[in-house]
Amino acid sequence: MYDYDLLVVGSANADLVIGVERRPGAGETVLGSDLAVHPGGKGGNQAVAAARLGARTALLARVGDDDYGRLLL
Repeated sequence: MYDYDLLVVGSANADLVIGVERRPGAGETVLGSDLAVHPGGKGGNQAVAAARLGARTALLARVGDDDYGRLLL
């Protein structure tokens, strides 16, 4: 009846990850570099995990009409 075993309803977000040389101490500021953008969000991550375990998975999430939203489609 359906093309999936599991329907995940949740968030899909773009995770912006910035590298730092070391973790800052309390109240300290450090400079970052090497910006990376990855698909994420609780719903997106759960859907990926279920698919990697073999479930035919679908994700129902709303994304914006921008570059990050297009990354997630």
